[in-house]
Amino acid sequence: MLWATAASADPLRIAALGDSLTQGYGLIAQDGFTGQLQSWLDAHDVDAVIVNAGVSGDTTAGGLSRVDWTLTPDIGAMIVTLGGNDLLRGLSPDLTRANLAGILDAARTKDIPVLLVGMQAPGNYGAEYKAAFDVIHPELAAEYGTLYFEGFLKPLTDLAPWDEVLRSYMQPDGIHPNAEGVSVIVEALGPKVAELAEQASN
Repeated sequence: MLWATAASADPLRIAALGDSLTQGYGLIAQDGFTGQLQSWLDAHDVDAVIVNAGVSGDTTAGGLSRVDWTLTPDIGAMIVTLGGNDLLRGLSPDLTRANLAGILDAARTKDIPVLLVGMQAPGNYGAEYKAAFDVIHPELAAEYGTLYFEGFLKPLTDLAPWDEVLRSYMQPDGIHPNAEGVSVIVEALGPKVAELAEQASN
């Protein structure tokens, strides 16, 4: 009986499945995405622990290949932030969609609620590619009934023109946010993660 009481008091564990943006490339752990998100949850009294399942360079195929062993029995919810490296490699939007669907299928099979974070394509692959890619995440979120956040970097692009974002909120590579940029992202994304935690607890 005492064991059951203690077990029920364990905080929710949320796996953050993603690439270098999730992993925290170029930043010390507490300044990276999962570190700052954990601090946000703690400050807002959300009883959840973020598990960093970000792998630098990962594509949606990589995420699909490891989703089953990421969703261990102690995981109660999942954030999915994948697709950026598919874009960098110019991979087929159909392939990206199929991989993400496979990840969502795995979560559904284990009854794990998901927050799917969107990704928008740049215009350099052409309008047709961009149109096909940009609808993947919102359409899958609607199809699978997951929570949805429009884009990992969108809080930054909403804040200022891209030139200013690059100067103030990005690392020198122009791809990964710096600590201040991550802070802006977490402030915008945090309430959705809190909603995910509430959904998982019900």
